[in-house]
Amino acid sequence: MELQQHADLSRHNTFGIAAQAAYLATFRSVEELRALLQDPLVAKLPQLILGGGSNVLFTGNYAGAVLVNGIAGIAVVSEDAQHVSVRAGAGETWHDFVLHCVAQGWGGLENLSLIPGKVGAAPMQNIGAYGVEIKDTFEALEALRISDGSIVRFDREACAFGYRESFFKRAGRGQYVILNVTFRLHKAPHVLNTSYGNISDELVRMGVTRPTIKDVSDAVIAIRRSKLPDPTVIGNAGSFFKNPVVSTEVADRIAAQHPDMPRYPAGPGHVKLAAGWLIERAGWKGHRAGACGVHERQALVLVNHGGATGGQVLQLSEEVMQSIRERFGVELEREVNVV
Repeated sequence: MELQQHADLSRHNTFGIAAQAAYLATFRSVEELRALLQDPLVAKLPQLILGGGSNVLFTGNYAGAVLVNGIAGIAVVSEDAQHVSVRAGAGETWHDFVLHCVAQGWGGLENLSLIPGKVGAAPMQNIGAYGVEIKDTFEALEALRISDGSIVRFDREACAFGYRESFFKRAGRGQYVILNVTFRLHKAPHVLNTSYGNISDELVRMGVTRPTIKDVSDAVIAIRRSKLPDPTVIGNAGSFFKNPVVSTEVADRIAAQHPDMPRYPAGPGHVKLAAGWLIERAGWKGHRAGACGVHERQALVLVNHGGATGGQVLQLSEEVMQSIRERFGVELEREVNVV
């Protein structure tokens, strides 16, 4: 639990942005976290809790203490004939946890394979992909309240999940540190979700006619690898923007000019649009601005080709947002947290 000074953050964000933290330390238990928060030096500084750094963009050095969540462990807390409740430490790598559940035959997370980041970030973002969101299998989490060091249990209602939203991104932002997350998963027979995106097509390509949980996971992994850049090869934070939710009237107006526009139901009177489609149709796909750009295969992803600053990536995102505003009359919102 060494407190490093002038610590390099390039290894702690998947964009690979060069930045420094005044101080940095990794905690692997509740006791170590409490000790860090009570440290006189850390206590008087701004604090940033970091997991895998897969959803953060540093636009400069951080003049505070970055505390990296390294709490590990996976354990079954209860089970019956149909379900199993499994708890994972917030510092566990998300994809590794999903693969562990798939290997056990526990269904519910297979569509969320290969999403970067740590388990603790999953409920913060209510991560989702291919028709599934965390809230679908979420049971509870434990979090440490920074103000007094107490441990608080949050159920699904208390987390106030929304589209890429939760209590921890809004009202509770910066007030808690997630310690562990418990999911309620299904034992066989488990109803698979293969209708979203290209999963069913990929299963056909794989020659699978009676898919298992692992087959769906393998299909999702193959699709993601074909469309999305590997952060270990080229710096990125996955989807940079949220898919915008607009009124039916706005969606109809755009569709009148673009009949091929993807659209998804989003509640009475509202439609969810595909941000990637909007950005691609506006001509940004493959665009390069110096050391950063828009990915050539997925317009929803901004990338660091090498040596880009966070400010340059942020400026590019502003230009993309302005372009979509002017062309379609739609406001994009960043999914990535700007620090």
